[in-house]
Amino acid sequence: MSNGSKTDWDRLAKTDDQGIDTSDIPELNDDFFRRAEVHLPGKKAVTIRLDADVLEWFKGQGAGYQTRINQLLRQYMQAHRD
Repeated sequence: MSNGSKTDWDRLAKTDDQGIDTSDIPELNDDFFRRAEVHLPGKKAVTIRLDADVLEWFKGQGAGYQTRINQLLRQYMQAHRD
């Protein structure tokens, strides 16, 4: 990707919870979690043609390769939305 992150990941990793300003974020209480709903996008079986080496690389990463392919496609989709 040509757009690198501008986040200072080293500084962030060293920050403890007390060092994070959460004053503008409401605390999630029991009522929130009682009312919370999980919405997952529906899955649809499709046939897709991939280069053999690409497919073998994903399969070589172990179980869940289709999920990983889907996650990468979702990230690409979100990055390129208008």
